[in-house]
Amino acid sequence: MTDTLAERARLARGAAFASIAMAVFLSVLKGWAAWRTGSTAMLGSLADTALDLVASLATLIGVWIAAQPADREHRFGHGKAEALAAIVQVMLIAVSAAGIAWRAITRLTGEVQTAAAAEGIGVSVIAIAATLALLTWQRHVIRRTGSVAIRTDHIHYQSDLLLNLAVIAALALDQYAGFARADPLFGLGIALWLGWGAWRGASAAVDQLLDREWPDEKRQRFVALAARHPELGNLHDLRTRTSGARDFVQFHVDLPPQMTVAAASAIVHRVEADLCRAFPGMELLIHIDPAGHVDEPDNPLVEENEFAKLEDPRP
Repeated sequence: MTDTLAERARLARGAAFASIAMAVFLSVLKGWAAWRTGSTAMLGSLADTALDLVASLATLIGVWIAAQPADREHRFGHGKAEALAAIVQVMLIAVSAAGIAWRAITRLTGEVQTAAAAEGIGVSVIAIAATLALLTWQRHVIRRTGSVAIRTDHIHYQSDLLLNLAVIAALALDQYAGFARADPLFGLGIALWLGWGAWRGASAAVDQLLDREWPDEKRQRFVALAARHPELGNLHDLRTRTSGARDFVQFHVDLPPQMTVAAASAIVHRVEADLCRAFPGMELLIHIDPAGHVDEPDNPLVEENEFAKLEDPRP
């Protein structure tokens, strides 16, 4: 499905607003449950949800800035604002995990017991149902936009499902099975899970900030489409990156040195139109070299022939 940049921005903002509304609703619900039960696991889930609210606000700001058009100071647009918003989320998740782990460890040495298990379990079931609805919407938005900020938010809310299941198990074991250490142990497990989620969530954001190349499958698909134009010679010096919802690509192609500028320009425009239809939202720059020209003979990444690496031969 092809979407314009404006439509992608609208979907990303909608997902961010949905996350904020969900975080407010769950914070109120879990705050009441934490007060009623005294559960460390429930308190950890509440802390995570409260940080969800802050993270969702950061996501909204990030996707809003990322949607702004390029200007004189930001010629490549503002897409990396999404990656910065994701980094803020990761830091908040890490702080939340450390706080929950500390409380769980201190509770392991005490004799505090939980209460009102039925009410706490009921709240967790409601939270699971609401979170599943949000995750479904976020998956749709990620599929349509590729937003790294929404993807990080999605990872966080996925962990919420396990958090709520852990709270149910902790309360049930503590009050119905008499296992008094269940609540802080589950709280510690929640903290470790959140820490792992923070580590995973940071990778995509850091990749964008460091202009990591596209995944091999996407890169090869791009080269295969370019190879459908037999008038192109050696395609080399291919560079790809993603910033927010926009892709940036540049490469060099070899054309006959006797070809006129007008003829070469017509070929390049046809190639650009074809590739941009297949990769909507992409900014493409093609540099023409005369066949046989060598840009940087000592740099194999520049002169590497991408067509030669295709699994299927060129038509």
